[in-house]
Amino acid sequence: MTSTETAQSDPLLNLRAAIAASHAPLLTTSEDPSSIADTEHSLARATHLVFTHNDDNIAFKISTPTRFISNDKSLSLRSIYHAYLTKDLSVQDGFQATTRLNEELRSRGAGADAEVQNLLFVEKTELITFLEGTDEVSEHIRPLASEAAAKDAVGSADVASGAAGGIATVPSGAEGARREDPRLAEILAGERRMGDRNSVLRGVRPTDFSPIRKHAADFLGRSRARPGGPTPIPSAPSSAPLVANMKKPPRSGIVSPIIMLSPSASSLIRMSNVKDFLEGGFYQPADSSAGGGMLQVSRTIPSIDPARPTRFILVDGPEQFKPDYWARVVAVFTTGQTWQFKSYKWTNAADLFSHALGVYVGWNGEEVPPTVRGYGRAVKTAQIDKWSAAQGERGRWRDREVVEGIWSAVEGSMRAKGWTREGPATAATR
Repeated sequence: MTSTETAQSDPLLNLRAAIAASHAPLLTTSEDPSSIADTEHSLARATHLVFTHNDDNIAFKISTPTRFISNDKSLSLRSIYHAYLTKDLSVQDGFQATTRLNEELRSRGAGADAEVQNLLFVEKTELITFLEGTDEVSEHIRPLASEAAAKDAVGSADVASGAAGGIATVPSGAEGARREDPRLAEILAGERRMGDRNSVLRGVRPTDFSPIRKHAADFLGRSRARPGGPTPIPSAPSSAPLVANMKKPPRSGIVSPIIMLSPSASSLIRMSNVKDFLEGGFYQPADSSAGGGMLQVSRTIPSIDPARPTRFILVDGPEQFKPDYWARVVAVFTTGQTWQFKSYKWTNAADLFSHALGVYVGWNGEEVPPTVRGYGRAVKTAQIDKWSAAQGERGRWRDREVVEGIWSAVEGSMRAKGWTREGPATAATR
């Protein structure tokens, strides 16, 4: 099977290409819909998902297993498409939408295998960034057969170059023969290690062009959106670029650091305004009614990975944390209220801030709370100018200076704790 055929037969890559082409697939009740009556709007009633972004329509059963693995189980195409449709909902709203869909499936007599699975926020983040073209691989996505073959070819190339494996040139007992027969010793000394047909056909120096592809995408239209605005969708009229991306060796072990916010209503930085603040260097009042869920911000951390921005995950609670996620927490925003830490792995502030940087953001000119002062150097204190509706964004020119100070403290803390581009300096994050 060729790489092109593999791409066409993979539902994840077809959904990725459809999103890149801004051409939504059709939910239908037949494999080849011939009329409007065959189209469907409900994931519970649909039987097929038809992709029309190419000249040839490609249809998949909605129950088709995909390469995305969660809890050692392949997610169905229905679960994948539902996760993408609900990507902008909060955690609570997304859970309710999943519950309603599963109830409808059960009412129609569907078995337990047909039900949609809820994803943890890290799993959902990696799925959405893969589908939107931000990341090429994920630890939760099983590689294609072509990718596995390419990896085997690299191993064969190592054998051919003598770097690994191979067959010993001198068999057992040959040392004695070499001493007895000088001519035989000369012949054996001229032998070399042999590889297989993969190493012969592909050579011994596989080239990875992924860094060049990343830089080219930035210059060819994948510009960053304004903080808080819509995420630009990369332009890809066909699945051809995806075929090239399949040949990239998987980027293994890369994890996103986590920043935790205070859920307190008195906190100046909340989920509703943190993205504008940390990415855009601009403060605006938080919406006290908005909370929960998860956000992402990107920031280049030169001492960690100068080649590309590091993606940070922002949450205001550990409700969906796995035990190993705590090793990825690099900063905790706090108001000094200790009840914030009751559900954390480290409930004592001294223990918490020995593992992650503390950040306090208050008004300029107001006194820092005594509890925050008591944390000492473990907490970065930042003070911003009070908000004035009359001045609006024009009066926020000092915000960027404050934000740069916070990022410098985060970078220093990550560097001191041994962070690299693959993640923290502990195997517990894998």
